[in-house]
Amino acid sequence: MSLKTSLLFLLTLILLVSCDKKRVFDEYHSVGKSWNKDTIVRFDLPKLDTKKPYNLYLNLRGNNDYPYNNIFLIVSLQQPNKKTVVDTLEYQMADPEGNLLGDGFTDIKESKLVYKEGMRFMPGPYKVSIKQAVRQTGKVAGVVQLDGITEVGFRIEKTN
Repeated sequence: MSLKTSLLFLLTLILLVSCDKKRVFDEYHSVGKSWNKDTIVRFDLPKLDTKKPYNLYLNLRGNNDYPYNNIFLIVSLQQPNKKTVVDTLEYQMADPEGNLLGDGFTDIKESKLVYKEGMRFMPGPYKVSIKQAVRQTGKVAGVVQLDGITEVGFRIEKTN
């Protein structure tokens, strides 16, 4: 196989793998090497078709420095009518042996966490705010610096 044919094959393969027909919105914000309990990650959502349902996801990128089995998140969804829906969510982040769950080939893993399925939007602007609310067992105060989480993302997908 010639070099030109090999490069064309590789480029075609990359394009096929990178196609993501369900994606409507997919954005990440860095929180540094650790996520401070006072750092709120915010997203302004695009205008969406009010007649179609969408699936919403929280995306976390983390590494092996993450010391816990699960994560608690407080997610606020501000709607155009100024009503805000606040959810406290818990997700498993590691298996029983302590290995970080998620997709990735290196020690950096990406976790795609279901937030809401089949959601229909009203006309107008939506805003999403996400903060970590991790607590150590038996302690009231939250973890100030959550090691191992480096980026927080929000994703909207079309439903089938």
